Amino acid sequence: MFDYLIIGAGFSGAVMAERIANVMGKKVLIVEKRNHIGGNAYDKHNEEGILVHQYGPHIFHTKLKNVWDYISQFTEWQHYHHRVLGSIDGKQVPIPFNLTALKKLFPEQLANEIEHKLVQEFGCNTKVPILKLREANDEQLRLLANYIYDKVFVNYTTKQWGMLPEELDPLVTGRVPVHISRDDRYFQDPYQGLPKHGYTSLFENMLRHPSINLMLNTDYHEVVQFDHQTNQIYLFNQPFKGKVIYTGKIDELFGYKFGELPYRSLRFEFDTLPIAQYQETGTVNYPNEYDFTRITEFKHMTGKYHRWTTIVREYPQVYNKDVKGQDIPYYPISKPENRELYKKYYVEAKAYNQLVLLGRLAEYTYYDMDACIAKALKVFEQQLLE
Repeated sequence: MFDYLIIGAGFSGAVMAERIANVMGKKVLIVEKRNHIGGNAYDKHNEEGILVHQYGPHIFHTKLKNVWDYISQFTEWQHYHHRVLGSIDGKQVPIPFNLTALKKLFPEQLANEIEHKLVQEFGCNTKVPILKLREANDEQLRLLANYIYDKVFVNYTTKQWGMLPEELDPLVTGRVPVHISRDDRYFQDPYQGLPKHGYTSLFENMLRHPSINLMLNTDYHEVVQFDHQTNQIYLFNQPFKGKVIYTGKIDELFGYKFGELPYRSLRFEFDTLPIAQYQETGTVNYPNEYDFTRITEFKHMTGKYHRWTTIVREYPQVYNKDVKGQDIPYYPISKPENRELYKKYYVEAKAYNQLVLLGRLAEYTYYDMDACIAKALKVFEQQLLE
């Protein structure tokens, strides 16, 4: 009945399904355990008619023209440059910390001296990881680094990950740099925006093809069996000879035989208010106050008019697959011991000639949306295209 089977209807699975159907002309079945497509990018209108991102804010941004051109086939764009403020010492200043934030928080003469030294040491319009800045020889630069570390970085990171920054992989901590610039945009990529009619509409356009079949509300275990003794795959209790693109948790695929891979999860608290605007920008971070890390107001991003507004507070939390509300794995925790555990599962997966691992959960790698698309396009070209 089907030439390809895809487990998961997020970006990785949807790109593969679209390419298989439109380029190869093959039949594909997508199995998705949630009651919707789009993975964590899923959005919908709430009861008041305001478009919200169900799993936290998703701003599309990329340096890759081929990715932008590809995804633009399925949506028009609400062009938007994301700006984030951080609540620091009673003031709201740009995040990542930049020269504008420096001027707002430090005395004018000291700020000017530090700015001069930053430019001399690192150059204009560069980004410096905070942990690297803390190693500077200059006393004033170390003063700045320690201030940012204490006021902006350490508490937010500890809330987000449940551990100190030094315990995390530098790839994670490097995502929160000091920006030696007055560019207040959170991203500097040349292509930025949100789908004009929402991410769900984008996914519907991607998957609108007679050769793409979709099963929602279906745990893949109900229809697919992986025989780990013979490395055979069965679909609807019949041998399946086609390729399987798996975008779920790799440890789940093998029954957690080597133990669980750790993740961080999130809890979202939505609030709709009878006012036109709640905050100045789309997102305000709270590194040092409250249990939540940030508040997002969706109307800034979507550009939609409504006399009321919806915000969401974001609470990082421990991931637990057995506890409802904590059972969504958002962020792989990048540490050497976790990567070693992943490698054990990867070896098991390679024994299946038909199996393709793809996406954040299957590869235990943090991907932005554009990186998910880029990887899926590459895998399609290299491993599927005949």
